[in-house]
Amino acid sequence: MRFLFVGDSMTIGAVGDHTWRYRMWSHLRATLDGPFAVTGSRCALYDPVVDAAVSDGYADSGFPPTARRHFAGWGEGWKHLAPLIGDEVRAQRADVLLISLGLIDLGFYTNPEQTMENVRLFVARARAANPAVRMVMLPVIPNTRALLDPGFAGQCEQFNTLLAKTVAELDGSASPLLMASSPRGYDIQLDTYDGTHPNAAGEHRIAAAFADAMFQAWGLAEPYAVPF
Repeated sequence: MRFLFVGDSMTIGAVGDHTWRYRMWSHLRATLDGPFAVTGSRCALYDPVVDAAVSDGYADSGFPPTARRHFAGWGEGWKHLAPLIGDEVRAQRADVLLISLGLIDLGFYTNPEQTMENVRLFVARARAANPAVRMVMLPVIPNTRALLDPGFAGQCEQFNTLLAKTVAELDGSASPLLMASSPRGYDIQLDTYDGTHPNAAGEHRIAAAFADAMFQAWGLAEPYAVPF
């Protein structure tokens, strides 16, 4: 089973982060009954000094290079990755996509309805590349902008409602589509280090949302043991 982590800056992480990808890999290694691999054409962290994803400075140097692979980008969203996902799934032979996207789209590029069109394109291209691919989508986690901008907060809520409806509509037995619950207990101010990007606690909560969804729906691995 080959897992592909897809996301924006919250997924790629920056220099010195563990990333929720690391938390998920650790969970799968400890609980999944059977072989698995983490795949993806990218592996680096974002380095704010040079404004590029070129760093290998993960918080745990023991995080194996093969497990660091992903398909995430700082400042990238559904708009950017939907046109590319077909080639990525095909090249990486991905079986399960764990997807956290949307905040950057709503913040800078597209409204909820336009963003949903990119979600549909993403699903169609992923399935064209692998008709049996499974996908788990995380609802948008608003950042602190939502605390100050009611309009943006409303857009995040509207998008998540549309995402749930679209996931239910597009779900199929050949290629299951699953929407995870919002990370349990996630607090924008306590679980991030800058109002957007997850700190260690936030990383665990995001990984738990994906892990629990896969266990509940598909019986994969075990429920996530949040360490607090």
